[in-house]
Amino acid sequence: MAWPERVKTFYNDVRTEMRKVTTPSFKDVQATTAVVIITVFLFGLYFWAVDNTIGSGINYLFKYLVHH
Repeated sequence: MAWPERVKTFYNDVRTEMRKVTTPSFKDVQATTAVVIITVFLFGLYFWAVDNTIGSGINYLFKYLVHH
């Protein structure tokens, strides 16, 4: 198949798929945005706790090793 035919086929396939796309409702967008914000907050809190725990452990280890 020559490239102009492939481009035309691709374009037609894209148009067919784009007809299947639906726009989410405002309520759906609000719900998924809330889920994303809450999830980001929880992951941030989790990584903050892990970072502080590991950092405290390493600081304790360094202080222990320096004094002995």
